[in-house]
Amino acid sequence: MDLVLGVDAGGTASKAVVSDLSGVVRGRGTAGPGNPSATGAAAATAVGSAVRSALGTLDPGSVVAGVVGLAGVSALADPGVAAAFDAQWAALGLAGEIALVGDAVTAFAAGGPWSSGAVLVSGTGAVAALVDALEVVRTADGLGWLLGDEGSGMWLGLQAVRLSARSWAGGGALVAAVAAHAGAASPDDLVHWAGRLPFAGFAALAPVVCGLADAGEPAALALVASAADRLVATLDELSAPAAPVVLAGSLLTNDTPVRRGVVERLGARGTELGTAADPTLGAARLAAATYQARA
Repeated sequence: MDLVLGVDAGGTASKAVVSDLSGVVRGRGTAGPGNPSATGAAAATAVGSAVRSALGTLDPGSVVAGVVGLAGVSALADPGVAAAFDAQWAALGLAGEIALVGDAVTAFAAGGPWSSGAVLVSGTGAVAALVDALEVVRTADGLGWLLGDEGSGMWLGLQAVRLSARSWAGGGALVAAVAAHAGAASPDDLVHWAGRLPFAGFAALAPVVCGLADAGEPAALALVASAADRLVATLDELSAPAAPVVLAGSLLTNDTPVRRGVVERLGARGTELGTAADPTLGAARLAAATYQARA
């Protein structure tokens, strides 16, 4: 039985699926962060672990093609990172060619039947991409937490910490929640905690902010509204013609106030929307289509 591999490797986790050519899932696996821009060659190890788990007892020699949707795909320009991924495929014994593409491509493929349109991603990071014939032709943002990723989970958590540090004396539910999350009893405690926190750790506060916004907390409501505004503004930077938009990433595929804000804003324009519920299946679909086109 011929099998294909689909992988969604992001800043939080690496997820893999093995399916047959008709799309029936035969195995799934999950491992640690797979963004090589953040973790370097260690991302390849995480992706390899997720694939190994998805294969289980399946024959890796039956995998005739694979597509890996990779956050931070530009890091493959580093020969050491590229070699680390090649080493994983060799160690796994996969028979077919494994294509590494940007995660925007696999997210778009998972969101609907279209081959062209746009994808808006907000998870740990944030990016918008214009897709034509299932290839990315233009992107906006995706610049990382320091220079961009506006409206992402990382951005939302970082803004909550910044606001709490500056508004400590005024208190409020958001400040209290951030203080509790950080174990901080003073602004100085919060500053020291933030300085020691791994960058991706700020994204863990995004669910806290979203929960408070759903409860009507004013500061949290303002933050999620700003996140939605910034994400739509990023999408608009593509200057895309009227086309379907696929929403991807945990903040836009789950029922969050950020998703609701983005859907409301785009719905008012009459934009056709799709949701990339499972980018691993989008990647597997692309792998199957590529193999069948060559067969």
